[in-house]
Amino acid sequence: MASVNLKRLAQELNLSISTVSRALSDSYEVSQETKDRVRALAQQLNYEPNPYASSLRRQRSKTIGVVIPEVANNFFSLAINGIEEIARYNGYHVLIYLTHDDYSRELSIAQHLASGRADGILMSVASESLDFSHLDILKTKNVPLVFFDRVCEEIATANVTTDDYDSGYKATEHLISVGCRSIAYLLVSSNLSIGQKRMQGYLDALRDHGLAADADLVVNGGNEHEQNVALIKALLQRRPDIDGLFASVESLAMSSYQACQDLQLSIPQDIKIISFSNLEIAALLGPSLTTITQPAYDIGKEAAKILFQAITKNRPVLPSHSVELKSELIVRGSTTVAYKPTPTANQPTEAS
Repeated sequence: MASVNLKRLAQELNLSISTVSRALSDSYEVSQETKDRVRALAQQLNYEPNPYASSLRRQRSKTIGVVIPEVANNFFSLAINGIEEIARYNGYHVLIYLTHDDYSRELSIAQHLASGRADGILMSVASESLDFSHLDILKTKNVPLVFFDRVCEEIATANVTTDDYDSGYKATEHLISVGCRSIAYLLVSSNLSIGQKRMQGYLDALRDHGLAADADLVVNGGNEHEQNVALIKALLQRRPDIDGLFASVESLAMSSYQACQDLQLSIPQDIKIISFSNLEIAALLGPSLTTITQPAYDIGKEAAKILFQAITKNRPVLPSHSVELKSELIVRGSTTVAYKPTPTANQPTEAS
């Protein structure tokens, strides 16, 4: 008996070869009725797809690209673990690209990945990126793209984030509840949507609790630890009334600890600190750090699941596929009113 190929199926069903091929690959472009007809005939005639030819047609690299600002941040390390789990389940490799928060590097990486190096991309945008037109090439090349954590809302695709506004509100409200009345907000970039949402939560919490917003208490830091320490020290020296620091990223919490140590300010007696952070040693710092902890591992997994749905089902990634997860407030020594340092030989006394 002659082998059954796509051409034979197409002739029997009076369909084009491309329609039959898309139906068998579960493409969103083909109606469910047509898919059922094609699959029924394929089963009846014992159609066996040619995996080699299929691979050539799809030009699959079996690789996804993950574009992130840095790997030193514990959030991204955990997110990569979640991404890698889903990629491994789907038989894919993961390539990690670092932008170091540089726009030109992000542009270069996007152009490289659009050339067919990856079947899909997961991205957390650089803080310096203001124009995202360089990502249009991915859409032109039909490369699926999913943003996670640091998202670009100008691109019509799925975003996987946490409840940044609510968490910003909750963090500020916690500082107020433990007696803080002059709370500074530290962010790494006002360009990022996560920074904007967290800061809006901060501002609204101040307002709702009868505290006036003060632009002088909002500090835009950078990516260099020493520079951030200097900025925070200058702020605390200029504004001795500050009794609370809200760090929107964990690197600024570490800089805050260093600044307080340099100025001989006691945490939490003189000043209380809270931070967004997935820092594993947060509970071991002296004092332990109160955090808004994001489900970083689950964020990576959810973003990868959305991406692989697009890759394996040959479907577009839509904004409606977006997911928002909940973060958790974990109260520790840096905001505990009754906290008293009890250093031991094995207990760290400063953040490094």
